Amino acid sequence: MTAARVVVPPASTARIFCTVIASSIPNCDLTHTLDGENTFCKTSADKKRIIVTSTPTAPSSAGRAVGVVNRIRTRLPEMSGAMVKIAHFLLEHPNAPLDGTIGDLAKQTGTSPATITRFCRLIGYTGYAPFRVSIATEVGRVSARDSWKIDIGRAFGPDDSPAEVLSTLMNAHTRSLQETASMMDLQLLKQIAERIATSRHVDIYGVGGSAMLAEEMHARLYRIGINSHHWSEVHVGLTSAAIQDEGCVAIGISNTGRTEETIQMLRQARLSGALTVALSNNQSSPLAEAADLQIITSVHEHFLQPDDLSAKHGQLLVLDLLYLLIAQYDFERSTANLAASAQAVAAHRRPHRGPTTNRRPAPALSGPHDRS
Repeated sequence: MTAARVVVPPASTARIFCTVIASSIPNCDLTHTLDGENTFCKTSADKKRIIVTSTPTAPSSAGRAVGVVNRIRTRLPEMSGAMVKIAHFLLEHPNAPLDGTIGDLAKQTGTSPATITRFCRLIGYTGYAPFRVSIATEVGRVSARDSWKIDIGRAFGPDDSPAEVLSTLMNAHTRSLQETASMMDLQLLKQIAERIATSRHVDIYGVGGSAMLAEEMHARLYRIGINSHHWSEVHVGLTSAAIQDEGCVAIGISNTGRTEETIQMLRQARLSGALTVALSNNQSSPLAEAADLQIITSVHEHFLQPDDLSAKHGQLLVLDLLYLLIAQYDFERSTANLAASAQAVAAHRRPHRGPTTNRRPAPALSGPHDRS
């Protein structure tokens, strides 16, 4: 008898996982035996034994694996027409690869096995078999749900109640935060934080909706003693980028990674010698290609148009974590500077008072009063 050992996430995934493996063995019957944390799957056809070992889902030092759905959505802007058909089909029918061969999926999507293989490689797999295994793992994680989408991908409509709009927003924001957290390379973020903490200067570039994130990050860094500036106007941003050097760090923020002004400023900072970091939701975007390092966030682009609100939450999560890691690096300096800045503005805050008893009643919200 021969044996193969395969390591997967928790035990809920094990049976789905080995069913996928066994489907490639002719006339294979599986028997499952749980033994502690392991599921032993024996095939009667050819005496092969597959040992599927469950492991904790904690990330390695290199960060956690990116979910299948998020890989597909991230790469969607780069896909050809045929691959877009495959992507949309899989987002609607996530279990499809588990129920058939590569030829079956090609027929269902109106494409070819060769296109399916290219699709798998584009989203980071070596072929269809590893892709199916990853699908099985993902399905195991979300088996309690009817689909991966839930309310994600559904734009709110004019007839939705406030409760429905709130539910859709909460689902979208929560999903964005969870997927962004699962994609984080914590070791990389720690290294970036250390470079910022010891840098001579930090430039932060953001235009449009990303400008407020750049401004917020600048304000936080400044309060803990990091010399930083934020730029949303390309002319002054390029001027600052041109005088950066090896002791500086430059961060470009763009949801799509395709904002021309941000790309130009980050590219100039890199030419000047600064360490450049791109924060976007597309690892193959022009902004990511212009940077030394990339931080990728999750976002479901079809939720709210034209600018997905969930994108800001994922990016803000990354910036919050980066800020705290920077503050950690020299904790005494950070806390001293925070205390000094708080004391400086204390005189501009009104003292706390109890509730006012003679406050004017709030106006009615139901419209003008009926004077008839």
